[in-house]
Amino acid sequence: MTGLSTDFLIKDGPPAQAVVDVTFTLREGEVLGLVGESGCGKTTLILSLMRLLPANGRIVDGTVLLNGIDLLSLSEREMARMRWNEIAIIFQGAMNALNPVRTVGDQIAEALTQFEDLATKKVVDDRVAELLDLVGIGPERRDQYPHQYSGGMRQRAMIAMALACNPQIVIADEPTTALDVMVQAQILELMEKLRDVLGLSIIFVTHDLGVVAEMCDSVLVMYGGVTAEYADVDTIYNDPQHPYTRELLRAFPDISRPAEKLASIPGFPPRLNALPPGCRFAPRCPSAVEVCHTLQPAQHRLDDGHLASCHLVDPAGIPVLGQEKGQ
Repeated sequence: MTGLSTDFLIKDGPPAQAVVDVTFTLREGEVLGLVGESGCGKTTLILSLMRLLPANGRIVDGTVLLNGIDLLSLSEREMARMRWNEIAIIFQGAMNALNPVRTVGDQIAEALTQFEDLATKKVVDDRVAELLDLVGIGPERRDQYPHQYSGGMRQRAMIAMALACNPQIVIADEPTTALDVMVQAQILELMEKLRDVLGLSIIFVTHDLGVVAEMCDSVLVMYGGVTAEYADVDTIYNDPQHPYTRELLRAFPDISRPAEKLASIPGFPPRLNALPPGCRFAPRCPSAVEVCHTLQPAQHRLDDGHLASCHLVDPAGIPVLGQEKGQ
């Protein structure tokens, strides 16, 4: 994906720039973590990839290449064939995403009959049973309704539905939200298993930096709709260059230092229709200098695959203005 930008039209005002010039590469079998506070553009980004934006959303620039095909150039009919078959999504909140008056098996079967050319009801039924077994649900429970499933089982059912048509890419939008710790661990273990068995590429949207450290190969940190930092997971955790990335890590508990007081980032992400004139993080940044409040920083390529949008680093990857690496 290169230079993706998405606006929301607002009555009696200029468009809200929800996503601006975001670029990343997702390789086969890779897990990309998409992190940032609520309101930083994560959901808008993934809905843009799926072309499922609300009526007032507009993709204004960029390309999204999948197997050499630009998804943004396809007609709606052509894009409908790409969804589920090539790229699928596990929506946040399985209880709200599942239809409460239809059985789980019927809902998985609907995805199969809608997008797969399966000849008979027996073939469909066998595939539903196979998918439920794959995610750890007994096929005999296919005729039960969502309210008869536990939270973890509903999330597993959503994963089964996303895998119905054997997509290459699965987007997981905070799949462990509202689940207890043990169930979260089971869902994460399941997704790792599916990645290894099926060769899936996964975009994992989460607030949990612990999940990112465990699951992901690379990380895209977003703030105010722009890329704050993008690098492999080891670089993000051990050598972060953007102040926002460093502040996020400081706010995450470290079990090796249990007595250390957690930090917090004062303030809130900017409203998309009232953005600050310079760097979008500048009003909250502890390292901001004058230029940060007047000029939006470019994306600096610090080394191969490492990007950071900050005035306090130079393209050679050397922090300037007295900033220490990893501070």
